[in-house]
Amino acid sequence: MNPVRVEIVKASKDYVSSGHLCYLGKGKEDQIDERFVLDQFSDNRSLARRRYRQFVGESISSGHQDRYYQVKDQQYPGEDDFIQRIKEEGKGSKRWVYDVPLQAISGEVSRAIRIRADRLHSGTRGREGAHGRGSVTYMAKRISGYTVKEIADYFRRSSVTISEAIVTIDDHTGKDESLEKAVSSMEMKLITGRKRNYRISDA
Repeated sequence: MNPVRVEIVKASKDYVSSGHLCYLGKGKEDQIDERFVLDQFSDNRSLARRRYRQFVGESISSGHQDRYYQVKDQQYPGEDDFIQRIKEEGKGSKRWVYDVPLQAISGEVSRAIRIRADRLHSGTRGREGAHGRGSVTYMAKRISGYTVKEIADYFRRSSVTISEAIVTIDDHTGKDESLEKAVSSMEMKLITGRKRNYRISDA
């Protein structure tokens, strides 16, 4: 968007030194991995591209916004509530991730919350299945660093659906002491005897 705002080019598609054309389906093949960004808009690739194009167009029309460029604490660009959330998440981050297959995590969660494993993979919508998938996602990210996309592929769900499920679990974990104890118990059972690796990123 910046090249348009400072009038280097008239349209974002005219600026070739970015990944923008790849997200539109017009860039060089394999130049970037476009999946993460486009998955935020839709699982359908053509629909995702249309929504992405619309999103960028609306952002350009809003003009330059200084609040996104103000760096605080010499580290973080953004507003105070965003910075505080990043700091809090950083405090809770663990240095290690463990090689635990998603199938093993799914099995332990099924046992712990007393839900049949097939419910987690069921194509039908239901609160029980969503809760189970959210719990698996929470554990998978916490102990093994799986991405939402990897977990969504495992359950054959959209990344948006999986993200919504984990937000609910994450919310309850910080407020429910018994739930936090149950999570810690599952974690110990899953990581015991497993190979561990240094956590490169918490993204």
